[in-house]
Amino acid sequence: MPVALVTGASSGIGKHTALGLLDAGYAVVLAGRRQDALEATVQESGAEAGRTLVVPTDVTDPAAVRHLFAQTKATFGRLDLLFNNAGVGAPKALLEDITYEAWQHVVATNLTGVFLCTQEAFKLMKSQSPQGGRIINNGSISAHVPRPNSAPYTATKHAVTGLTRSTSLDGRKYNIACGQIDIGNTATEMATPMREGALQAHGAIVAEPTFDVKHVVDAVLYMAGLPLDANVQFLTVMATKMPYIGRG
Repeated sequence: MPVALVTGASSGIGKHTALGLLDAGYAVVLAGRRQDALEATVQESGAEAGRTLVVPTDVTDPAAVRHLFAQTKATFGRLDLLFNNAGVGAPKALLEDITYEAWQHVVATNLTGVFLCTQEAFKLMKSQSPQGGRIINNGSISAHVPRPNSAPYTATKHAVTGLTRSTSLDGRKYNIACGQIDIGNTATEMATPMREGALQAHGAIVAEPTFDVKHVVDAVLYMAGLPLDANVQFLTVMATKMPYIGRG
């Protein structure tokens, strides 16, 4: 039974992906800040005992991340898939008005958290037998082009792309594959403002289409299901009519 670890598994894409992995027969480690929400996800899955592990984790805390991966190894003995999904946005603000604290919070979660989890996954995956595994990073459309007033989020998502490339290269010697899924306007709680109206580059507020999160889960499962000698390096899945292609 393959073992997957999902960060940010208490809601949104992380929750739905954890449920999808359980449906597909994985054992799943669910990490997130809110233990009650993680437990609720496990209950919703209906998975039999022994196939889930809930580990409340702040991915910005190195000690907490080390504990997460130690618990994973102690419980399941190995790790086959890490889905680096945990992320936050910052309150919309003019670039010149963004506070240092807001900037640091986004960088710590969206970039440093991904790095810390990747580092611990490397340590586990290179030492296990059979060696190797797969890491999938949750990027964003904002890894390609920004929305207005989103400097912290956009900067971190561009940085995740660089980290994905470095991880893919540095993981080769350990049989670790790494790819990135860039997701646009999924119909989760986070996308509610998009349906109501989002600020566009030309200053107008326009409602944007969304798409079913099921298709994100299907995409992650496809990436995860490949043999380690094949890799989806980058995959973009989005609402067909969202303004991404026309930005600018």
